[in-house]
Amino acid sequence: MLSHIFVGVGDFERALVFYQPLMAALGVQARFCDASRPWAGWQSHPGLRPLFVMASPYDGQAHQAGNGQMVAFLAGNRAAVRDAYAAALAHGGTCEGAPGMRPEYHEHYYGAYFRDPDGNKLCVACHWPD
Repeated sequence: MLSHIFVGVGDFERALVFYQPLMAALGVQARFCDASRPWAGWQSHPGLRPLFVMASPYDGQAHQAGNGQMVAFLAGNRAAVRDAYAAALAHGGTCEGAPGMRPEYHEHYYGAYFRDPDGNKLCVACHWPD
C-alpha cells in the first residue's frame, strides 16, 4: 500500500545523528545517504518498499512539524520498542509516551511515542505478545 514516507527536517546532520541509531535499533537497513541533497533513506526488508526518507523540505522552506501527524515504525518484539525508544531519547528525541501496553488500541499493543529533534512525532509499536 505504501511507497514511501517522507519526514522533513531542519538540520540534516542533527537528524542523521538521531535517525541512524533509531533505525539500527529497529534493524532497518540504510539505503542511501547524501548530505549534498540533503536526504537519507532506509528500506524495508526483504523488499525495497516502503521506504522511509528524511530530508530537508523540497521547496527549500523551513521545516514545520505537523500537528496530528505521526509515523509509526513496526518492531518485532517489545524489547525492540524499548531499544528504539532509548536510542531516540539518547540522540535528541523527546518523550511523548514511554514504552508500555496500550490496551485501548488492542490487547497486545506495546508502543512508545517520541519526537525527533525537529518535532516530528514518531512511534515504535509491537503488535504481538512477548
